[in-house]
Amino acid sequence: MKGIKMILGMLAAASIVFSVNATAQEKARGPYETNKAIDNTWIGVGGGVNAVIATEMAPANWGGIGLATDLNFGKWWTPAIGNRIGWHGLWNNTKLGFDQQGVAAGDNFGFNYFHADLLWNISNTIGGYKADRFWDFAPYLTMGVLDVSKARNIFARNAGNNLEYSAGIGLLNVLRVTERINLTLDLQALLGKAHAYTNNAGRFMIFPSLTAGLAFNLGKIDFDRHDAIAAPLTIPVPFTTEQYDALSQKVAALEKENAALKQKAAALEDQLTPFRKLVNGQTYLYENGTFTAVDVKPGAPVSVYFDMGSAKLSAREKAHLEYFTDALVNADTKLSVNGYADKQTGSAKRNQTLSEQRVKTVVDLLKKAGATESNIETAAHGSSVQPFEGAAKNRVVTIELK
Repeated sequence: MKGIKMILGMLAAASIVFSVNATAQEKARGPYETNKAIDNTWIGVGGGVNAVIATEMAPANWGGIGLATDLNFGKWWTPAIGNRIGWHGLWNNTKLGFDQQGVAAGDNFGFNYFHADLLWNISNTIGGYKADRFWDFAPYLTMGVLDVSKARNIFARNAGNNLEYSAGIGLLNVLRVTERINLTLDLQALLGKAHAYTNNAGRFMIFPSLTAGLAFNLGKIDFDRHDAIAAPLTIPVPFTTEQYDALSQKVAALEKENAALKQKAAALEDQLTPFRKLVNGQTYLYENGTFTAVDVKPGAPVSVYFDMGSAKLSAREKAHLEYFTDALVNADTKLSVNGYADKQTGSAKRNQTLSEQRVKTVVDLLKKAGATESNIETAAHGSSVQPFEGAAKNRVVTIELK
């Protein structure tokens, strides 16, 4: 433990020196623009050593130094905060035998640690963000699941559950080689409940490891600072007499124009007064400045037109139909609906189907407006009947009061 503490202290001290030096070179800090999904990401691989530390609840039955491997994918969301997911493989051997389990001294054991980490870049936090800094120092918290390898662990062969939750702390050091390649030194201390890899399920074990490796940067490798400072407004000061007189004349002209607009607005308001009491959809007779409400029965069928090959009404035609339904349609209204298609386009079969679809569109809107389906007579004529001259006029549905 003394060796691990010494390494940790040396790394922390060195990182602070680099951070303070960076502060003098990079004074500005944030805010930074949001990066894209692949920006500021990396893939890392590494290998090194691990050990098993006995606690008061776990005797020193384990070996000394074993192999540790790393495979990670990470992303820096801001210059100071990042996430990492990965796999951490640890292998070691027993120091003493366990007669009850049939374990001999020197037997190998191993497990896989699948984890997610939260990283804090102290160098960028203290010293300000610097894309080409040589050394970044990032402590982190790690949580994950230990998947005990049955092939490499004597105890796991008879265990009912080979998964254990685990957590720990770590220290990631990133040394810049090129824009895309970094050297990494990762020091980690992992705490796990010894369910499947010791002879007592109630004990905890500490697994420190030290790995060195390479990290390969993907996407954009730096952050863009967001410039929130507005461009200064240049005003000639002091004003000359000529400039002051010109501005005064403009102000006077604008005030005069404003007064004229107010008078026009008041006059328009007086003209609109008779119209404000009118009800939308009602038909009125206007005579000598007076509006009189009247009931109007259409003398001819109402027609709504469709685009070529379409059974959907445009917004304009739908408004036309809504005006008709608002004024004349209720549950007792009896209606006759006829649909057509122009014979200049499409086959007779296609035109028959199209006219049926157009009739259905109109009937659905009539029912929505309050008409009763039993009071609606329908007929779809396809292109066999052409009630009007011209192709555009025959893409139509007519609605008639009975």
